Amino acid sequence: MVERSSPSRSATRSFYARVVAGSSALVGHWLLLGQADPDRLALILADTARIAKLGEPESTPDGATLTAWSGDTAPPRWAARTALFLLIQMPAKPTPRTADEACAWAYCWLHNRDFDSLLAARAALPAHLRESLEQPLEDAWQDFRGLRLI
Repeated sequence: MVERSSPSRSATRSFYARVVAGSSALVGHWLLLGQADPDRLALILADTARIAKLGEPESTPDGATLTAWSGDTAPPRWAARTALFLLIQMPAKPTPRTADEACAWAYCWLHNRDFDSLLAARAALPAHLRESLEQPLEDAWQDFRGLRLI
């Protein structure tokens, strides 16, 4: 269940700022639910990014780097995109834990696949994510259509 932020808080922060804030939580979610030590999870993340063509890491991070990305250090975009890719495939069907993390999930969802419309992006979501990503996906679509570059 996504923690709802107060209207005044969400109104004062841009969608982009929420994605940046939520990206660390998204990578942290992978670190929390992945069933290996941080060094192994970092290797899986980088190899998956390369194989699934979600990004081209310059080098394979270590566990300490992955842990830093899940805290105060913003992860590279490929890491957040790949963490979402891996989380969505988990049988446990994880969902975003906070509103900012939901924004990062929605942003990465749109950038991991090619959608012709918001309706197509919503329809392609796994059923367990449709409710928690409904509004963030709409916001991500508006941001995506605005051609924001990160």
